[in-house]
Amino acid sequence: MRQAVHFVPIVTSVVALVFAVVLGRRYRERGGTHLAWWCAGMVVYGAGTITESLTTLFGWSEPVFKAWYISGALLGGAPLAQGTAYLLLSRRTATRLALAVGAVVLVAAIAVVLAPIRFELVEPHRLSGRVFGWPWVRRFSPFINLYAVILLVGGAILSAWRYRRRREARHRFLGNVAIAIGGILPGIGGTFTRFGHVEVLYVTELLGLLVIWAGYRLNTRVLTGAIEPERAQPALSVGGAV
Repeated sequence: MRQAVHFVPIVTSVVALVFAVVLGRRYRERGGTHLAWWCAGMVVYGAGTITESLTTLFGWSEPVFKAWYISGALLGGAPLAQGTAYLLLSRRTATRLALAVGAVVLVAAIAVVLAPIRFELVEPHRLSGRVFGWPWVRRFSPFINLYAVILLVGGAILSAWRYRRRREARHRFLGNVAIAIGGILPGIGGTFTRFGHVEVLYVTELLGLLVIWAGYRLNTRVLTGAIEPERAQPALSVGGAV
């Protein structure tokens, strides 16, 4: 039976795609591999919540479920984290990480596509990895999510720490704190899905996205009469470079 919370992903999808457009425009204006990855990350984020929306509106289907698992559970925040990798690490190191994680995602996605479904466990308007006939398929996602947490959340925390005592960059300190919190929230929701509480994920996806966007707005603010920190210290702020 559908509840009001099951319609939350529809709102999240709209917000994610609008944010992707904003990031895409900034990429066209300024360039930067990290911005391209962040834009792609928002598209993937929106794709995941679109599959949730389709399940709410039209019911469970195997293709939509597997698309949800690949875009949400496997990819998740990985593209956003990869943008952070290109921002904070050398280009060579970031590219190597992208290839390594991409290989894992590819293998996992193939396993998801081929995995049989236990249809007796399917619920009409809810998504859960419990329905996989191959339980080991679910073991890929924690590894990829850990990568996302270390780079996206860890990078934001590092940037916040470096800005903490710079009064003229207080907005960047707060912005990176917001990005760190926003990056953690969907992961918390994802943990609940492993116990069958996918509704928690729906809420934390939206809240996390809104908090990340708020952090982005803070980091890209230009203070009147001050040197724009983005140009002065481009490598110290995850959100600042977007």
